[in-house]
Amino acid sequence: MRLIQLAFGCLLVAIAGGIVNADAIYKWRDENGKIHFGDKPPVSGESTPVTVKPNVYHAPPIEGKAGAGYRREKVVMYSTKRCGYCKKARAYFKRNAIPYVEYDVETSRKGKRDFKRMGGKGVPIILIGKRRLNGFSEAGFSEIYQGSIN
Repeated sequence: MRLIQLAFGCLLVAIAGGIVNADAIYKWRDENGKIHFGDKPPVSGESTPVTVKPNVYHAPPIEGKAGAGYRREKVVMYSTKRCGYCKKARAYFKRNAIPYVEYDVETSRKGKRDFKRMGGKGVPIILIGKRRLNGFSEAGFSEIYQGSIN
């Protein structure tokens, strides 16, 4: 099963990178029961077209302003202690001397309440003024953080 997931993941990366020029992706099971994915249907046997939907989320704006004396807008992170991406965000903030406020969505009353109000599905949720980042990547954070200079 892991091999199938890996193969499918590689196929998606290839498609996203423009390596495979395909109009459709096909899924089929061979005579041994093994599942295959490809940009062409098999010569013999039946296949099913697969629809790939990108994972895109457009967050509603979150109200908030930077306080007096801030060069940048306040960074707020909703997280959990066991979240790997939350740990990466904390390390990044520390390495880059970025001040932030953190609310644990499992143990903090405010964290739980805000997370529910925002329709949170996963952590971290990082707010920079009116901007929202679901999850964490250095590139994604830098993009919205650089835009928050007053």
